[in-house]
Amino acid sequence: MWKTIKNDIDVVFDRDPAARSRLEVVLTYSGVHAVWMHRIAHWFWKKKLYFIARFISQVSRFLTGIEIHPGATIGQRLFIDHGMGVVIGETCEIGDNVTIYQGVTLGGTGKEKGKRHPTIEDNVLIASGAKILGSMTIGENSRIGAGSVVLKEVPKNSTVVGIPGKVVVQDGMKVKHDDLDHHILPDPVQDKFLELEKEIKQLREELEAYKQKDVLVRKGDE
Repeated sequence: MWKTIKNDIDVVFDRDPAARSRLEVVLTYSGVHAVWMHRIAHWFWKKKLYFIARFISQVSRFLTGIEIHPGATIGQRLFIDHGMGVVIGETCEIGDNVTIYQGVTLGGTGKEKGKRHPTIEDNVLIASGAKILGSMTIGENSRIGAGSVVLKEVPKNSTVVGIPGKVVVQDGMKVKHDDLDHHILPDPVQDKFLELEKEIKQLREELEAYKQKDVLVRKGDE
């Protein structure tokens, strides 16, 4: 137990440059508090003491702004940074060394039974406001861009951005892999706009050329 608590504190220093002391982390980091309270709630959940488990999870939600269902399975060294609005569903499974930023939802897509929430493998980063919905797997070492909505499986070593989320970087493509640089991501929407803008410019130039040609023809007829 003490080793797990130490890991929960150490991971903050690894991923948050604002952390100054262990006392500060223990007393002021809501992400750490939410994880600790979830571990207690999850213990009661496994003992089939569902009401106590849900009560603890609701107290945690009230105190931290982070809602983790007591049935969710969480690995070691989960870091929830600025966690307000984070929601983690009942059948969600989270591996080791995962980073989650504020406003992230790991949820379901309806009233289906059984496994209905995502599985997040090791070393995944999920940036602010991302929504991962349904029973799918986010492969290890992947990054989900801010504001993305992921509805399909994500292979390992991938970067996903957009609505709906699309894999824009996968094995073999060079990107800076730094957990704190989650804002430096490709933008396929912007790329498409730039492509359309280029086509429009080309069409305008062709139209202008046709106009000039038509003017010359009319002058020749005169």
